[in-house]
Amino acid sequence: MTIKEDESKELMKIGELNSYSRQVNTIAKVVSKTETREVTSRIDQTSHRVAEALVGDETGAIYLTLWDDAVDNVEEGQTLSIKNAYVNLFRGSMRLNLGRYGSYEVLEESPISEVNLDNNLSSQQFEQQPGQRFDRGGGFSGRRGPTRGRRY
Repeated sequence: MTIKEDESKELMKIGELNSYSRQVNTIAKVVSKTETREVTSRIDQTSHRVAEALVGDETGAIYLTLWDDAVDNVEEGQTLSIKNAYVNLFRGSMRLNLGRYGSYEVLEESPISEVNLDNNLSSQQFEQQPGQRFDRGGGFSGRRGPTRGRRY
């Protein structure tokens, strides 16, 4: 896939993201990927594989949470076109998530020559307010109703 002119107008830079970012469309290069771990869903007790990929552009970097098949399909060095993602807080730090409605594609050509690792958004810590559960979606996002959204 290549980048189209009209798509590039709506793209956000990684450095522009904040803990309330929703409907994120961005281009990011995969710098590294963590080891895969197994987690059990709190909802239906099914097992899932999860890993995190450090992705970024010239403005910053952030961890992208990868679930199940995406763990195998995303590799270091690839450049991803990410559509309709959102940011949440996991244990007080920002993560980029695809969720139910987001997607990604591997780009054949990368417009990113260098990733700014000095501005790692996931290394910033946010204070958790009493009653908030950042590890389950960062509070109300307007994206899920009573039966929508993943909770693992």
